[in-house]
Amino acid sequence: MNSDDIVQTAHALADAAREAILPFFRAEGLLSDNKARAGFDPVTEADRAAERAMRDILAERRPEDSILGEEYGERRGRSGLTWVLDPIDGTRAFLSGTPTWGVLIAVSDEGGPVYGLIDQPYTGERFEGGFGRAGMQGPQGARALATLPGRALSEAILFTTFPEVGSAAEREGFEAVAREVKLTRFGMDCYAYALLAAGQIDLVIEAGLQPYDVQAPIAVIEAAGGIVTDWQGQPAHGGGRVLAAAAPEQHAAALEILSKVEG
Repeated sequence: MNSDDIVQTAHALADAAREAILPFFRAEGLLSDNKARAGFDPVTEADRAAERAMRDILAERRPEDSILGEEYGERRGRSGLTWVLDPIDGTRAFLSGTPTWGVLIAVSDEGGPVYGLIDQPYTGERFEGGFGRAGMQGPQGARALATLPGRALSEAILFTTFPEVGSAAEREGFEAVAREVKLTRFGMDCYAYALLAAGQIDLVIEAGLQPYDVQAPIAVIEAAGGIVTDWQGQPAHGGGRVLAAAAPEQHAAALEILSKVEG
């Protein structure tokens, strides 16, 4: 595995996605299609254009690798590596004009993600983790990523995207944790995971995720010293229920509550 080439390719993908997406952000007349049979799961031409741009680069630079993308599905390769792409994680936020969406790029092998990028094109922030790297670049320059140290839930900051979290039981589990923490915030999409890796918050709890929603955050957070599992303490790279924590103390305390949720 040529880690330098993977990192360079990932940054090239993120650059291409930025170029494809930014003309659409806060643009007048931006339209969306609804992918959901029930509810609202939007997709825009920005999503599609960004994934096409990333796939074009991979076809040229990494043709033996597999691809799993939110908008265009799976392409089988032969290298044993898979690029897991979410061109816009947080399309609802994108449509609303809020900068909590981002581009998610992960590279995984049979054991899960080995490298990931979380890129926020509008704010110019890029978070990466894997292959001995844990850093970010943004308007304030470049710096290393490191999660918060261990502390009690009573001092913790908790983020999620949707107030309903998932099923009724999953919401009850989330709310049981939320009652124990100092501060809870909603609507953060993938930016919540970036902030956890950057040492700003303690916990992200979500449910109903897909692999492309979580594999890049897993790589970035683990490289920064954090922990990401499902609600039973098992690997989370397949999606579903996800618990991301800054340190073992916060993880264990939240897991004690979430592991009791049925289903």
